[in-house]
Amino acid sequence: MLFEDLNLLPPLLKAVTEEGYTTPTPIQTQAIPVILEQKDVIGCAKTGTGKTAAFAIPILQLLYPNRITGKGYRHIKALILTPTRELAIQIADSFTAYGRHTGVKNTVVFGGVSQKSQVDKLKFGVDVLIATPGRLIDLVNQNILSLNQVETFVLDEADRMLDMGFIHDIKKVVSFIPAKRQTLLFSATMPAEIINLANSLLHNPVHISVSPDKPTVEAINQQVYYVAKSDKRSLLVDVLKDKEIESALVFTRTKYGADKVARILSRAKINALSIHGDKTQGARQNALDQFKRRKIRVLVATDIAARGLDIDELSHVINYEIPPVPETYVHRIGRTGRAGASGVAISFCDTEEKSYLQLIQKTLSQKIPVIAGHKYASADSHTEVISPATVKEKMKTPAASPASPKKIKKFKFRKHAKPTR
Repeated sequence: MLFEDLNLLPPLLKAVTEEGYTTPTPIQTQAIPVILEQKDVIGCAKTGTGKTAAFAIPILQLLYPNRITGKGYRHIKALILTPTRELAIQIADSFTAYGRHTGVKNTVVFGGVSQKSQVDKLKFGVDVLIATPGRLIDLVNQNILSLNQVETFVLDEADRMLDMGFIHDIKKVVSFIPAKRQTLLFSATMPAEIINLANSLLHNPVHISVSPDKPTVEAINQQVYYVAKSDKRSLLVDVLKDKEIESALVFTRTKYGADKVARILSRAKINALSIHGDKTQGARQNALDQFKRRKIRVLVATDIAARGLDIDELSHVINYEIPPVPETYVHRIGRTGRAGASGVAISFCDTEEKSYLQLIQKTLSQKIPVIAGHKYASADSHTEVISPATVKEKMKTPAASPASPKKIKKFKFRKHAKPTR
């Protein structure tokens, strides 16, 4: 199927073509027609599968016939609620790109910065508002904006919303919008809490899932280094000496750890910056922009700060610290190997993290190969090992999941297709 087979209006099809997209991803193929029918949707798909375009494109098409031309006041017709500032900005960028020929206007509001510039953009109204919960509620309480004409409500990254404690804010926002509306809920995972939330918000929703049972990690070469905790910093510097690592997103569990690792790398003359929740919005956006433009080679991040980051052609993800939750590991490594491209995920495992690694391998139904013989190797052993000399060869060919009971069929992109966000 091609985008032109989805019955898109000419202005949208033109923008999609200009973005270089020809073939929709599975979540887009399934979600776009249903959303155009104005049905409620629960969408479950892993990171990097094109969820943003799956709801942005049909929303723009629904708004297009009744758009305001000229300088008339615009009431907010679509509201997208998302957990982080970075993700909100990226969603707004997507609406701008896909809607460039429609005349549909959008803007974004989020906390951590002065509200003045955001309020100025809201003065004449917008068709689509992308927001984080706290700032949105503040602006409604100040009577700066009204949500009483919202027709489509999108709750994006719902699982992360709950992880971050936004459940009461979500309910507050829902109280501001009409009961009669179209509601779209997208999430990478579907725990019981999300199902309960969906039941309270959606009416007779269509369920759309893309590989919900097993994480899609076929295109990612996963590797693990056993190393003493005290040697991790030296190992990281050593690994990053490999010039074939063009860009690396390094994950730590804490904000302090992210800053510390970035300083260590900078002292080793490896261009690196950190990104986390305590950074100002300006600092976070600056670090992300420099990383995307390849001005810096390494971005060190915490999970919350990195959730939803859309970085093209990221070659490596490095788990400086292994997360205790397998789903978090999948989200992390999903930053690379996006839309069928290959990528490499490296994890540093100390003694205290062995139980985390075992749980991850159980969830993935596969053993992650161990890099043996490096100079910081700890005494821990593993049945599947590969030597450092074979790493580059492993990196050239996307790894399958040999121990998986059922191979996940990978979606095939047509030649020259550009992965959508």
